[in-house]
Amino acid sequence: MKTIDQLGRTVTFSFPPKRIISVVPSQTELLFDLGLNDEVIGITKFCIHPAEWFITKTKIGGTKTLNIELIQQLQPDLIIANKEENEQSQIEQLANQFSVWISDIKNIDDALNMISAIGTITDRSVVAENIAQRITENFQQLPQQFISRKKAAYLIWRKPYMAINSGTFIHDMLLRCGFENIFANNVSRYPEITIEQLEAAQPDVILLSSEPYPFSEKHIDELKAKAKLKSTKVQLVDGEMFSWYGSRLVHSPEYFRKKIC
Repeated sequence: MKTIDQLGRTVTFSFPPKRIISVVPSQTELLFDLGLNDEVIGITKFCIHPAEWFITKTKIGGTKTLNIELIQQLQPDLIIANKEENEQSQIEQLANQFSVWISDIKNIDDALNMISAIGTITDRSVVAENIAQRITENFQQLPQQFISRKKAAYLIWRKPYMAINSGTFIHDMLLRCGFENIFANNVSRYPEITIEQLEAAQPDVILLSSEPYPFSEKHIDELKAKAKLKSTKVQLVDGEMFSWYGSRLVHSPEYFRKKIC
C-alpha cells in the first residue's frame, strides 16, 4: 500500500501492517483505542497509556533516544512517528530501512486528519472515524462563553521558565478554552520566559503543566513569591489534556469545562 503522511512523504508498506512500532505516546494510545493490541510490538518508555501496554510491550527507548538496534531486531513493517516529538536524524535513519509514517500536528484539524489517516493505514477506518466524530462533537459542545478571552501564560518548563507560541498544538487548545496566549507572537515555539516578562504582561491566569516538567503545588507558591502578580490566578493543569493529540482528545473538552475554563 502507498499513502502520504503529514509531511507529504510517500510511504509504502504491507497492508494491513502486522508489526507496528509507535514512537509517540499520544499515538500509541490511539493505536490501543483502535484495537491493535496484537499488531503493536514496540512503544517508547514514555508511552504510559494504556497501563497494560506500558507493562507488557517492548520498550524501544525514549521519543528522542530511540534504540535503533532493538528496532532493527524487531523488524517492524510500519513505524508511526511525529515531526516534533522525535529526533529527525533517528527517524531518517529508520526511514532508510523501514516504512515510517510521520505526523505533524499544530491544531485540532491536523489531529483529526492524523486519526483518520492512521485508521486507514491500519485497517481500522470505521473505529477511527468514530473517535474523530466524538472529538468533533465534544469540542462543539464547549460553552459559548469561552469565546471571551482571558490572558494566559502556559508554562511547560522551570529553570528556565518556558512557555508556548502560536505554532504549537497547545496554543490551539488554549484558544478553544477561551484564552489569549500572551506569548503567541514569540519567535520561538517554546520561548524562555523571565519573571519580568510575566510581571509586565500581568496575565489573568498562569497555567503550570504536568508535563514535560512536573509542576506541583510548591511551584505555585514559588512563582507567587518571585513575581509581583496583582490578580493573576496560578493553576496546575493536566498537560496530557492540552498536548496529547490522539484519542485522549475525546476527554479534553469535559476536562476544560470542569477544571479550566
